[in-house]
Amino acid sequence: MASVNKAIVVGNLGADPEIRYTQSGAAVCNLRVATNEVWTDKEGTRNERTEWHRVAIFNPGLVTVAKNYLKKGSKVYIEGQLQTRQWEDKDGNTRYTTEIKAREMQMLGSRDGGGGSSDDGGSYDQSPRPQRQASSNGG
Repeated sequence: MASVNKAIVVGNLGADPEIRYTQSGAAVCNLRVATNEVWTDKEGTRNERTEWHRVAIFNPGLVTVAKNYLKKGSKVYIEGQLQTRQWEDKDGNTRYTTEIKAREMQMLGSRDGGGGSSDDGGSYDQSPRPQRQASSNGG
């Protein structure tokens, strides 16, 4: 049977995008995206839980968009795959990080909120073919 590794997250950034550079000079953007779940229990008490998701963007076009247009509080749609990577901390201990390796990103909300309107072509695709920006016929 075939397998699928796909993650979709719609949430708000908990901090401004963090841009880092690999040893070869390639830019990588890290995002922290919060999703909220709200429910009412049997006693009628309203409960809320926030889950934090780490997102890594490697595509240069998406990195540029995130760097220029996203900020803390921006609402985003992220689609990609889960990836766990191993690294060593400053004390030489082996650490593991599971994150979403973003393939697509769409800015949601108003421009004032740090994202593009869903009608302004704010969808970006990170695939092997040249980057394309989704177009819309709206104003």
